[in-house]
Amino acid sequence: MIHPDTQALLDHYPFDRLPVEGTLFCSTYRSAQNQSDGTPICTAMIGMYAEEPLSVSCFHRLLYDELWHVYGGDPFLLILLHADGSSEEVLMGTDPLKGQQVQYLIPAGAWQAGCIVPGGRYALFGCTMAPGFTGDCFEAGIADELITQYPDRAADIRRLSVNGDQAFMPPGYAQ
Repeated sequence: MIHPDTQALLDHYPFDRLPVEGTLFCSTYRSAQNQSDGTPICTAMIGMYAEEPLSVSCFHRLLYDELWHVYGGDPFLLILLHADGSSEEVLMGTDPLKGQQVQYLIPAGAWQAGCIVPGGRYALFGCTMAPGFTGDCFEAGIADELITQYPDRAADIRRLSVNGDQAFMPPGYAQ
């Protein structure tokens, strides 16, 4: 059953499911100025992680840095897999005095995934990118391939692999 706080946010924001990734999101800004290739200079979105309805982010990487912001709700976890084989967990939340990050930069090329912490109802967050997000800058990880590279994260990779074998956004998405 969906908690009333979560339902209120679902009613307030026109969330959609991000293709491939599955996250509940709402695009809030797309710059009117474009780069020379026609892609936006900057984009921003609001997203929500929840257990009900299930909203997580599968492991994916982007061509550009992505800046995460926390807006409200319960803490959530970002799991990063770096090219050197290391990994890190980033606890995002509204209480920096308890070690929670209110803002965090995910470097371009790092595999990232996210979910609400166990027992949480919802987490409301935002992501900003410059250059802006388009479907062409996104690649989802394939679980078996990631597990080979990051065997110590196998449980997280399996749990957050909601994309199956789909690695790329539909042609022309967010152009």
